[in-house]
Order: sequence, then structure tokens, then C-alpha cells
Amino acid sequence: MAQIEIENLHFTYAGTQSPSLQEINLTIEKGDFIILTGPSGCGKTTLCRCLNGLIPNFYNGDFEGTIEILGMDTSNRPISELARRVGFVFQNPENQLFSLSVERDIAFGPENLGLQREEIKKRVEWALRVTGTEHLRDYAPYELSGGQQQRVAIASVLAMRPEIIVLDEPTSFLDPKASNDLLMTISKLNDKLGITIILVEHRLDLASKYAKRVLIMNEGRILLDGPPTKVYNEDVYLIGVGIPKVSLLFHLLRKDGIEIKKIPVDTSEAVQFLERRMK
Repeated sequence: MAQIEIENLHFTYAGTQSPSLQEINLTIEKGDFIILTGPSGCGKTTLCRCLNGLIPNFYNGDFEGTIEILGMDTSNRPISELARRVGFVFQNPENQLFSLSVERDIAFGPENLGLQREEIKKRVEWALRVTGTEHLRDYAPYELSGGQQQRVAIASVLAMRPEIIVLDEPTSFLDPKASNDLLMTISKLNDKLGITIILVEHRLDLASKYAKRVLIMNEGRILLDGPPTKVYNEDVYLIGVGIPKVSLLFHLLRKDGIEIKKIPVDTSEAVQFLERRMK
């Protein structure tokens, strides 16, 4: 079932000449886990702003095309309504956390929905449990590490019970271990709860093993869309896309004349390739 349908989308911010999005046609199915990547300034964040109605309802500019999210046309629906269905996790979690305790931050969304106290409590407990942050409930957000803050930010979004979650470079302030822990949490939301994940990410070494699709953007357009094994088989590193290091290594080996039909995405695939070569 398609949850997101975008047709012939073009967008240019007010006061600028160059379009930020051009000829975007995209369908996202329920339960997809998508990595959205590309060189800086390619339009990733702008496309994400289209997915929760910030464009065209908040950011001014020249907008063409149609965007349907869960059957709703974003051009005539209030952002508040779309926010209940599409959760957004910002790059810096400090921009999303403002209460004096983790528990209060997670309860903020359901409270603003006007839910009953018991329902709010149930949602908070569920979001804490799903994200593994139950032991942090009484801490102030500023007392937490970056990885803990990001998981709490995800919990605050989950408490709204969205069907889609968009994450804008959530690992950019985290070390490799915290990044991997966070990505595992996101993957569990996708696998166990069926939540559609759209992850804007540059650190593809860690994220690629969880993704079902990778979208490569450049100059406001979607250049490639497919499984990681298909997308990384193309020379996308030439436009500044930080593909996994093992994939880049095999591209260079291919360039040197070694026959490689399928570029490995991770080290396990690379080991399998080398074992076959050695037989």
C-alpha cells in the first residue's frame, strides 16, 4: 500500500532563482526503510519538509505538483494534522527537547492532542519501552548523552503514534557506537512495528545494512532509487556520495580491471566475494 505519492514536484524557495526540487516522482510503500542521501545542497532536507506539510504551508516559494501523504493532499491540510501521521526527528535533538524531564517531553505531544490522562500515560510508557529509555524517564534532557537524547526525541515522536517517521541526519553528532545503537533502534521500529522510515544520512557504512531502498539525489533530482546492492553498483561516489568504504574499495578494484559484477555493500558480502575468488 502506497503511503506517499509525489507527482511532478517542483519547488523554488522565495527569493531564489534556482529550484531546490525538480521533477520529483516518488512512491513510498508502507513499511519501507529508505535512506535519502546525496551531496550537500542536493535537496534532501527540502524534500523532507514536503513530507510533513512544511512545504508548501510554511515555507514560501513556487510550488508545483502534488503530494499525497496517507491519502491527504498536503497543500490543503493543516500541518498539525499531518504531524500526527508523519513524525519528524531533527538533526540536533536539543531543538526538539525542552521540558525538565524525559517523561514530560514524551508526554507533550499526546497532551496537545487532548488525550485522556490514562491514554497519555499508556503512550509514554510504551514509547519509553520501545526505545529502551525507561531508565531515563526522570532525567532532564540536558543530562543525557547525544545518543540518549536522540532516542528520547524518537520516543517523543512515537508517543504521537505516527505511521511514518522522517529522520534528518540523526547520527551527525554521534560517535560510531552511539550511531549504530540508534540505527538498531530505528530498524526495530521498522521491523517490529511496521513504521515507514525515511532516513536522511551521509554515514552509509552503518545505515546501509538496515535499508530496503536508497534514494540518491543531486541538484534537486532523484538520480537513483533501488536496493542498496543496485544503487551502490553505480558510480555514485563520483558526485560526492559517501558510499560504504567497502563498496568504494571494490569500485576502485573494478576500475583497475578486476571483474566485479556486484559491488559488496558490507564486509560480509566482501568476504564472500574474496572466498569465491580464492577457490
